[in-house]
Amino acid sequence: MLYLVKSGAVRLYTTTAEGKELTLDILAAGHLFGEIGSLVTDSNIYAVTLEDSVICTMEYEQFKLILRQNPEIAIAFIELMSKRVQEVEQFLEHMAYSSVRKRLLFLLYKLSEKFGEPPMGEAAAREKSEWVQLNIELTHQELASMTGNIRETITETLNVLTAEGILEKSGPRKPLLINTARLKGALEV
Repeated sequence: MLYLVKSGAVRLYTTTAEGKELTLDILAAGHLFGEIGSLVTDSNIYAVTLEDSVICTMEYEQFKLILRQNPEIAIAFIELMSKRVQEVEQFLEHMAYSSVRKRLLFLLYKLSEKFGEPPMGEAAAREKSEWVQLNIELTHQELASMTGNIRETITETLNVLTAEGILEKSGPRKPLLINTARLKGALEV
């Protein structure tokens, strides 16, 4: 079965032998996941919605028929899969060789690409032209799971990034603001 995220956000994760969850990706509207014939890599991948979401399903045979009848969709699918593989490779490189800070910065960068929008209100958008609002709610525990850390370490690192002016949060359950220029600069160091 193939799944298409029409709206909302979906977290893909697997579990370790010890029962810990490891987040593999967070998908936004327009992303595909599920068993795609011989492209299945791991049947132990689970999906959970992070917010109200609309997800469409399609049988694999139906998907193959659509690809045969519409070469432009097949090309778009190949491009989408190539981009996903590239993202996974980049993420794995950061997981293997980067510090906690760099892993978190990279994750926030990727999330800002998928879920970042200008800050609410025209005045706020003008004042914060280098800022994006992360329109997905993630707990410190979920960020820890995605970067292979513990919650306390992520909380401490987020506080440091806030003090450096890379992040801004106005309170609990409020959207996280990310200064994209400072974030990119911190990633390059």
